[in-house]
Formats: sequence, structure tokens, C-alpha cells
Amino acid sequence: MKKVAVFGNAGAGKSTLAKQLASATGLPLCSLDKLQFRVGGAPVPQEEFLAQHQAVLQQDQWVIDGFGGVEAAWQRFAAADTLVYLDLPLWRHAWWVTKRLVKGLFVTPEGWPEKSPILKSTWNSYKVLWLCHRNLTPAYRKLVQEQRATKTVYHLTSPAEIRQFLRQLR
Repeated sequence: MKKVAVFGNAGAGKSTLAKQLASATGLPLCSLDKLQFRVGGAPVPQEEFLAQHQAVLQQDQWVIDGFGGVEAAWQRFAAADTLVYLDLPLWRHAWWVTKRLVKGLFVTPEGWPEKSPILKSTWNSYKVLWLCHRNLTPAYRKLVQEQRATKTVYHLTSPAEIRQFLRQLR
């Protein structure tokens, strides 16, 4: 495990899991939200983001969490030796987005740039939930099935599986 892509729908706990994974393995952590957005939540120009993303992919080791767009995601999946897909029920994603909103009123959510606008970001997460579920979830599920022969793949479908995965790393 040297290049790990952590992915899934909004509110899946990608940033939290990626941070724990990086800590347990000693791999460097890259949160895509911090590459895509500046302090305060302003977006980074797409060309700049893609260049930074490509530079991270060229490194020997990494844990990357987030989406970053279809092109960047599939580049990352191809470069990774390990895929960790958080595939929870849609209601759980919505609940965890809500939970992140409440906690985010007091502390910056895991993996987010400082001073990000929590209400606007949460609204965007709610809008993305259904679109991702409808469009990306089937593609992600197909990807993990296809990649099982050539990569280490973890398809985690419940909080209990996520906890067990993290326990195995320790």
C-alpha cells in the first residue's frame, strides 16, 4: 500500500478515514478539497488544480481523498495501487453531511480549507448527493469490480466495515 485513493459520495467520511489511514501507515495525506479551494473557500483555477493533482500523483507515496472531477478521479484511480471505496446508503451520506454541518459551525471539517463557508459548502454537498448516487455510484461499483484483479480494493459499505478496516491497519 503506497498510493491509496479514498473515494465515495459526499459525507461518506473520506477525509476522516484518509487522515486515520495516513496516520496508521505513515503515508503522506493529500486532501483534494485543500487543493481545489483556497482558505476562505474560493476555488482554485481548474488548470492550477489539475497541475497540483498531477504533481501529487507523480510522488512515490500518497493517500488522496476526495473527488476533484471525473478526469482527475480516473487518473488517480489508475495511478493508485489501493482503492478504498466508501459506499454507504444514501440516507447515511445525507445524515453525515448534516452532522458535518452542525459540527462545522464550531470547527473546520476534516480536510477542508480554513474559513470555508460551511452553509454554502453543505448546500453544495446536498445537491451533489443524489447526482453522485445516480451517476457515479454505478461507475464506482463497476470500477472496484474491474480493479480487484490488479489492485488492492476495499469496498466498505457500512460504518462497522469502516471501523474494522481501520482496526486492521493498527
